[in-house]
This record gives sequence, C-alpha cells and structure tokens, in this order.
Amino acid sequence: MTNACQPNDVDGHDLIRAAAGLTRDLNRANPVIFWTDLLASVLLGYGALALACMTGGSVRLVAGAVAVLALYRAESFIHELTHLKPTTVRGFRTAWNVLVGIPMMVPSFLYEGVHNLHHARTRYGTAQDPEYLPLAGMSRWALPPFVLLSLLTPLLLLVRFAVLAPLSLYAAPVRRIVVERWSALTINPAFRRRPPDGAFRRRWLIQESATSLWAIATVGLTIAGWIPVRVALTCLATVSVIACLNQVRTLAAHLWEGDGTPFDVTAQYLDSVNVPPPALLPMLWAPVGLRYHALHHLLPGIPYHALGEAHRRLSASLPTGSPYAGGNHRSLPALLTRLWQADRAVGRPPPT
Repeated sequence: MTNACQPNDVDGHDLIRAAAGLTRDLNRANPVIFWTDLLASVLLGYGALALACMTGGSVRLVAGAVAVLALYRAESFIHELTHLKPTTVRGFRTAWNVLVGIPMMVPSFLYEGVHNLHHARTRYGTAQDPEYLPLAGMSRWALPPFVLLSLLTPLLLLVRFAVLAPLSLYAAPVRRIVVERWSALTINPAFRRRPPDGAFRRRWLIQESATSLWAIATVGLTIAGWIPVRVALTCLATVSVIACLNQVRTLAAHLWEGDGTPFDVTAQYLDSVNVPPPALLPMLWAPVGLRYHALHHLLPGIPYHALGEAHRRLSASLPTGSPYAGGNHRSLPALLTRLWQADRAVGRPPPT
C-alpha cells in the first residue's frame, strides 16, 4: 500500500459512493440516544467517583474503575461534538461542557476546529495533521513514553487553565503561546493553532473563562482545606487514568504507516482501524463509536449510534475484494503488537 496522493483513486471513490448509498438513511443523529447516553454516563461516573472518594479497599478500586470507564465514555462525546450540527441536538454542546468539559478541564474548544483538520484529505498523515504521527516508522521505544506521559494530563491542564490562562490576559506573548500550543488536543508537537474568530471566538472565551475559574477554585479550595486532599488526589488520578486509556486507544486508532505525504482515499481508510464485533472489549476502550474509526473516516457524517448498523450493511453488501474489509482488525492487543513489531526501516509492519 502506498500513501502517495493519487488523483485517480477510483476504488476509493467507488467505496465512498457505495458506502454512502447503503447508509444514506443513517445520517440523522437521534437526540434521545445522545441525551440518555450522556446523562447515564455522567450520573454513573460521578456517582462512582464520589463512592471512590468516600470508601477504601476493594470497594474504592471497583468504584474507581467504574468512574474511569463511565467518565471516559462521557468525555468521548467531545468527538461527536466536532461533527454535530448545532441545531441537530439542541443544547447538547452547552450541557456537555457544563457536565463534563469544564469539570474535567477539557472544554470543547480544545477539539472543535482542530479535529476537522485531521479529516482533510490533503492534510491526513502529513505534518499539517494535528492528530497524526508516523509511529510505525519511529523507534518502538517512543511508544511507552507516548502513553505514560499522558498520566501528567491533569497537572498540565491545571497549569494551562489555573496559571497560563489568567496570566495570558496581561501578557500578549504568553497569550500567543497559549493559543498556538496549549489550546488543542493533539499528538503532533509541530502543530500550531490559529487564533479563533467570529462566533467561535466568543464560545472559546466563555468556555476558557469558566474552566479557568473552575481550576483556580479547585486549587484554592484544596489549599484552604475545603476540599480534602484525598478527594483531590482521587479526582486527579481518575483523570490521569482516563487520559492514559485514551492514549492507548489512540495507538489503535490508525496503523500510523504514513511517511509525511498525503494519502489517497483508499490508503487513508486502510490506515484507519475498525475493531468490530465479535470483540466485546472495544465498547469499553473505544466507546461512543470509536471502535469504528476507519468507517468514521470513510463516512464522518454518520452519528456514533448508527455506526454499528452501517458496518453490518457494508460488510454484508460490498463485494468480495472490496477495500472495506481491509480496515477491520481483531483486537487491541493485536493492533498494539503490530505497531510494536513494525519494520522501522520502511515504516510498515512486515507482511503476514
């Protein structure tokens, strides 16, 4: 497989046309599913977190694990927000930020306006892609730090919102750095974000201010003793584990076989990953439709709750030999093993 941009990628465009035709009726988001899923995840997650803060022993560990998985699911809706039209599920973006984004210090402006660049055909897999690194061509010893450094996420978020955000109000050079380098959920360290404008700038500033006040209040109340240290540390640990789990999922979202040049349609799909049934664990480590990441790249307009049905239709209807089957993989361990064993000399795994 080559990732060179090919203007006559007939198979890829045929795949998109066929897939779009088979799933045309699945493009509408269902507000009932969105609201029910989010509210259930939030209630379960915060309830389990409260229990973990108040108990000890095995109950604390089980409650902590439930809190991580439920809040991870709730937080993963940030991905859906980037593809959701404002009028489709009214009030959902605001509610998500109030319930999840601000308390967990990941307001949606950190992802909106960034994730769409990852889907741009001319950017995917290049140095201009904020969510791509050629990991299959890098030293395998870069993979453990890639995951483990994510454990520092809550501390970095506290610095960003409790320290740098208010400081940037009085220092233009700090503000420029904060906007360019500390205002996007990315994995590409070379990515620099542009300043926001228009209506998005207003949303950005409201979300940033609210998150900054939350972070400052949390730190201040902990120092003053109003929030017990045990509670603060439990919350920080929960966010750390969620970030680490998401980073592991990121390793399995693509094959990371790019060499910096643009991908054609087929190559972009095949570099992305589905982990469909019968595997059961992806519903935990890749929630809210993220287990169908390759399908999402093929048809980004389909809401998460319809991706399973879309996958079933495509698998049953597309002819033998269609590129669609090439995006389906067995499990997380198999994907991580493939990435670890990749042939670093050429940036691709050895043939199987």
